[in-house]
Amino acid sequence: MARILVIDDDETVRFTMDYVLKSGGHEVGLAPNGKEGLRMQRETPFDLVITDIMMPEQDGIETIRTLKAEFPRLPIIAMSGGGQTNNLDYLEMARTFGAVAAIPKPFLPEALLQDVGLAALPAAPTRH
Repeated sequence: MARILVIDDDETVRFTMDYVLKSGGHEVGLAPNGKEGLRMQRETPFDLVITDIMMPEQDGIETIRTLKAEFPRLPIIAMSGGGQTNNLDYLEMARTFGAVAAIPKPFLPEALLQDVGLAALPAAPTRH
């Protein structure tokens, strides 16, 4: 199965995703923000990144842009509850910057596993 990095500032979301993804047979890394997620991806690259959009420290759009610049073949799934304005346009913006899928929160575990399964997982993400 895949090595998946989950980046989300909400601890409950991180641990829920950890449980769901591990139940699907995946290895999971957890990061509380984009800066930490980038550090983890640079140190030990993951096969897939799932990132929230609305986060402190570094938002998901900036994280996606940086990841795609450094790891152009890395599949990224964006997720968002729309923030305080409940605006899900952020998910469409994430696709524009390279996300292969977009998941609105809250999500069903089955839908998450399906999106992960549909993501094209390269054998080893490489920097360009």
